[in-house]
Amino acid sequence: MAEVVAVCTSVRKGERKVPQPAIELLAGHGVAGDVHAGNWHRQVSLLADEAVDEMRARGIELAPGDFAENILTRGIDLPALPVGTVLAVGPARLAVTQIGKECHNDCAIKRQVGMCVMPARGIFAVVLRGGIVRPGDEVRVLEEGELA
Repeated sequence: MAEVVAVCTSVRKGERKVPQPAIELLAGHGVAGDVHAGNWHRQVSLLADEAVDEMRARGIELAPGDFAENILTRGIDLPALPVGTVLAVGPARLAVTQIGKECHNDCAIKRQVGMCVMPARGIFAVVLRGGIVRPGDEVRVLEEGELA
């Protein structure tokens, strides 16, 4: 089973996000209280903990939120999901809108270690159905025609 490892928010762009006990996803808006929330195509960022493990294997100490991800997952190959894929993340439903992104030269991790996994391994989504998401919640791909 794929699951949520951590949920994180930040109040300023270009900074690491801070792990939270839970986040509220708002339909059409994103993560309540997060700087990246709003009416656009990158309301929520997701990153697989397996990608972070690759950086940890280089001897870099990393914590949830260090790549500015809202939702850190384990057990699902996020960048392999096609745009348009609908994910059930706990009670919420997210539609994948973008795979990867250009890295900011001024992001905290890139400044510290010289590279970042978010550009190639992170994904972005919009919130179709809101809900409270917590570590331990299941993450799964909804099949076409499956009730959301």
